[in-house]
Order: sequence, then C-alpha cells, then structure tokens
Amino acid sequence: MAHNPSFGGRESYTRTAIALHWLIALLIVCGFSLGWVMTDIPGFTPTKLRYFSWHKWIGVTVFALAVLRVLWRATHAAPPMPRRMPGWQRGAAHLTHLLLYVLMIVIPASGYLYSSAANIPVVYLGLIPLPRLIAPDPHLKELLKNVHIALNYTLLVLVALHVAAALKHQWLDRDGLLSRMLPFIK
Repeated sequence: MAHNPSFGGRESYTRTAIALHWLIALLIVCGFSLGWVMTDIPGFTPTKLRYFSWHKWIGVTVFALAVLRVLWRATHAAPPMPRRMPGWQRGAAHLTHLLLYVLMIVIPASGYLYSSAANIPVVYLGLIPLPRLIAPDPHLKELLKNVHIALNYTLLVLVALHVAAALKHQWLDRDGLLSRMLPFIK
C-alpha cells in the first residue's frame, strides 16, 4: 500500500476491507431495491414470494458479511484521515461509519425477527432453515415491521451522506480520500 505524507501513513484500506465494503454496498442496494419493489406488488403472487425470499437471503448475507467486516476492522486499523481535515469532519466520519456498521447488523436482525413474529420461516438460499428466535406475535410483527422500515430509511440517508462526503472530498477538497476505497482513482 502506498504511503502518502498528507495522510500520515498507509493511504488505502486493505484489499479485504475494500472487497467487503463494495460487496456489502452492492447487496444493500439490491436488498433495498428489492424491498421497495416487492412491497408494491399486490397480493401474494409467486413473484412477490420469490422477491421476499431473495430479500431475506440478501439480508442474511449482509448480516454475515457485516459481522466479518466488523471483525476485520477490529483487527486492521483504517488508514488515517488527511492531516488537514477539520476535527468536526473526522468526528462526523467516525460517527457515520459507526452508525453504518450498526445498521448493517441491526437491519437484517430486525427483518429476521419480523419474519419470526409474522410466523414466516427464513430458509437461507432455499436450503438452510434458520431457527425462529421469537414466537409468532401479531403486535410484535407490526412493531418490527415499522422498525425495519424506519431503520432502512435511516440507512438510506446515511449512505447518501456518506457518498456525498466522499464525492466532496474527491472533487472539492481534492484530498485523495476517495482513493482509499477506490485505489485506482488518484
């Protein structure tokens, strides 16, 4: 990994961190899009049920990859922020990343619990039945559904802020921050 004096150390994330970042990002976009489409399909059609299954599979995969990402991050320090970055921006970046990690774990968990409360099994990839963690409960089902939706929209806002900040650093600040996650950009 390249050394850049303006960063005070290693310039980019590890290949593993980069791969996990972009794989999780792609899965989140797919899962959110699928969730948006599937909930607008009226009734219980085979297509809607298939989309719900895919949505759950994506959620379980995001959960597993996010746990792996958190473990990787705990054992591999992130590259330092640019030295000239104001303290409030560093704080905002750290808080945003922390919230993104939390949401990548809590959103799939809330969807999983919602399925359990709705008495709908989760069978990962159509092969592995996952255990129910809570008993079916119509009141809890509605609460968990609303929590799952609210958390997803919170994630959408945070991702938009994250992307906007990355683009600001690339095009306005020109500090090379985006190249930490996209090493081919200089």
